[in-house]
Amino acid sequence: MKWVTRKNAHVDRIACPWLIRRFVDQEAQFLFVAADQVAAAAAREGAIPFDVKGVELGHVGGRCSFESILLKYRLTDPALDRLGKIVHGADVAEDVGIAPEAAGLKAIAHGFALVHGENDHEKIRLETPLYDALYAWCQQLGAQER
Repeated sequence: MKWVTRKNAHVDRIACPWLIRRFVDQEAQFLFVAADQVAAAAAREGAIPFDVKGVELGHVGGRCSFESILLKYRLTDPALDRLGKIVHGADVAEDVGIAPEAAGLKAIAHGFALVHGENDHEKIRLETPLYDALYAWCQQLGAQER
């Protein structure tokens, strides 16, 4: 399946492809286009739009796009919920305090954006191990809490 969002991805638009490939659609293909071209690209390519205003898999009801994907696809893993809070805090400036790790993720994601600019596919490739590691940490933390 194809998925489409705005180009020049940062936190949520990199975390969402990680989530989608890992738990929703292993063969997902991601398109990054200008914000005003997302709807047209979705229609033309038969792609699912995400992290853009006015779509189901966007910032809706106080959720970030990552959290909207968790809800839509019924991903109920407690470690993903914890990771969702971290992504939310890193992506939504006024909520950075929602999780202590959010500020660090925000800084790291911003650094990747500075180094790799609009090369969104390269950012996904390089940041995927970061999200794998953060997810593993969330899993371990949850296991220790039980």
